[in-house]
Amino acid sequence: MTLRPLLAMLAAALLAACGSAPPQPEWMLNAHSALERGTSAYLEGRTAIAEREFARAHSEIAATARPDLMARAELTRCAAHTASLAFEPCTAFDALRADAPPAELAYAAYLAGTATAADAALLPPHHRALAAPDASDATVVSALQAMPDALSRQIGAAVLLQTRRASPQVIALAIDNASAQGWRRPLLAWLTIAAQRAQAAGDSAALDAARRRIALIESGG
Repeated sequence: MTLRPLLAMLAAALLAACGSAPPQPEWMLNAHSALERGTSAYLEGRTAIAEREFARAHSEIAATARPDLMARAELTRCAAHTASLAFEPCTAFDALRADAPPAELAYAAYLAGTATAADAALLPPHHRALAAPDASDATVVSALQAMPDALSRQIGAAVLLQTRRASPQVIALAIDNASAQGWRRPLLAWLTIAAQRAQAAGDSAALDAARRRIALIESGG
């Protein structure tokens, strides 16, 4: 499992904030590590650990009095929530919106499912195709499969669901992706979506299969 590509966009700026020459200030290293651990813990369903790590990152960044860096950190947390289909306002980021760079504002719109064409131009290249509302099912599936890392793939699938463009292929891909990473939280959410769609379609075999997988996750606590 790797979280590096997403964090490279949202949080690695912490490591470049004061230049790239070593040694790096301890707060940068601590904040970056805490963001990684917090994201991993959240996706794995370890909420208490996730909140503790995000709070640690918040504390390290607050010492710099840099609202732009705090905005990136809060967006990292919101991205983990979106990846898990926890669609909710990113209020902590919104409070820092005035100091957020344009790329972060565009990514926040993308996570919320409201990205415009102008926003799409500021997104990482592998997310741009998913921000296009008229992209075909084949195009978005291909874009998801070409994602450079599992977390970007999970976020992209979630954005498609939020914008009502999640085809059966997207759902299957999101389930397989979360399963391969052992990300309990998004896997449970996507299996629930699969079960709901199977029930609506009257597909009892698919419904039973999804329910068995959900029960297996829930049996683990």
